[in-house]
Amino acid sequence: MFIKDMFNIIKLNEKDNIGIAPMDIPQNININYGIRSIDNIPYGHKISLKKIKSGDFIFKYGQIIGISNKNIEPGEHVHSHNMGYSDFKREYTRNNFKNAVIKNKKIEYFKGFKRNNGSSGTRNYIGLISTVNCSATVVKKISDKINNYLKDNNFENIDGAVCLKHSSGCGMNTSGYAMSVFNRTIEGFKIHPNFGKVFVIGLGCECAQISLYNNDQEKRNIEYLNIQDEGGTNEIITKVTSRIINQLNEINSISRTNIPVSELTVALQCGGSDSYSGITANPALGFASDLIIDHGGTTLLSETPEIYGAEHLLFEKSSNEKNIEKLNKQIDWWKEYVASNDSTLDNNPSPGNKKGGLTTILEKSLGAVSKAGNRNMVDVLDYAEQVKTKGFNFMNSPGYDPVSVTGQVASGANVICFTTGRGSCFGFKPTPSIKIATNTNMYNKLSEDMDINAGTIMDNVASVNEVGKEIFDKIISVASGEKSKSEINDYGDDEFNPWIIGATL
Repeated sequence: MFIKDMFNIIKLNEKDNIGIAPMDIPQNININYGIRSIDNIPYGHKISLKKIKSGDFIFKYGQIIGISNKNIEPGEHVHSHNMGYSDFKREYTRNNFKNAVIKNKKIEYFKGFKRNNGSSGTRNYIGLISTVNCSATVVKKISDKINNYLKDNNFENIDGAVCLKHSSGCGMNTSGYAMSVFNRTIEGFKIHPNFGKVFVIGLGCECAQISLYNNDQEKRNIEYLNIQDEGGTNEIITKVTSRIINQLNEINSISRTNIPVSELTVALQCGGSDSYSGITANPALGFASDLIIDHGGTTLLSETPEIYGAEHLLFEKSSNEKNIEKLNKQIDWWKEYVASNDSTLDNNPSPGNKKGGLTTILEKSLGAVSKAGNRNMVDVLDYAEQVKTKGFNFMNSPGYDPVSVTGQVASGANVICFTTGRGSCFGFKPTPSIKIATNTNMYNKLSEDMDINAGTIMDNVASVNEVGKEIFDKIISVASGEKSKSEINDYGDDEFNPWIIGATL
């Protein structure tokens, strides 16, 4: 049957030989660009705009996202059945981008907690950090007791107690890269500005001894204890709980004050991505990242396996050759690491990503890297390495969200912006997480979990820049104490996941 109605699809770049379906498109229907659908094209999936021969590259965003493994006709659905991964030579030109710190501009402020060492927090939590899984139960029981006490007493400047428990800290080499990464992670949380008080608690005989962390060169509000030294489980729980209760008035004595936006470090994160991630939420977050940097602040992109295939776009942004060398070394390390575990970097996207229209890691990475915005890459960090230079930074990490965010927060992130197309539900204490939906359908289904709907870009209601400004304003509000949806739903107690590298011994 001939259908007269015309369906419009989205072509993102003149080089593209595919378009994106903004709705479910039935078979045998007229489409703009003078083609007709051969297949049913699911919402968010790709449709061929021209004849693509077997072995030809497929382009989206004007970039290579894969290779056809059979002849594809105009109007045909393009996905895993006829498209696959193919490596290609990366080409880039340096210094296409520049930083644009605004001078003589009215200073933007958020209301945060200024610490004695000069760092700035967006929350005021009590931290209970286990150095080993053996002390995980103890820190959990202490945090539960403190949170129950806080419910019955008014300490308006304390956000609660957070237990940072995990599955590692022993059964590993006491030296080498894996232990170095683990130690940096614990150190980063120990000194994080979102904590007003920290207890570091070990068992006593583990690889990650508390003596590794009891090394403060300046006085900090941190205490170190071992279960074995304190006489057992109940003894240490009673002792630490009592100490914290006695110190609550002091911890509560700090109040929010005006702090320049230049003191914000914003983690750029995505999870449960779909085909619209690189069209709506991620570029809007990239615009917000530019605004943070233009006000003197810092943003932090990570997930090395999920910038693979788009790393040349970061090379273009690099302020120096050293950053390109560091990022190339990180990618080479990942190639060897996944190969040693019988995998490859193109063993991605996930089933949920594919259902949302993403086919290859190249396509996923090109969408993910748009979170970086248009400012220079000033530094490339290793996992959990402290931020040293304000501006846009890249941090090496796995693509798994909890592990990646753990590293970003250890590096100093005091706000997280997390885009999602499928609907990831995520929070991370002690750092508030802002959730940004890529499409309106998901936002409406999961509105209790989403802070911002970037689907308005696809709906032609708002521009990328307008949603980016909305994200920037939300960052300021949440940094100033407004609860994000993940905080309202009390996410964040179980997402602390230090990156575990190598063999468990």
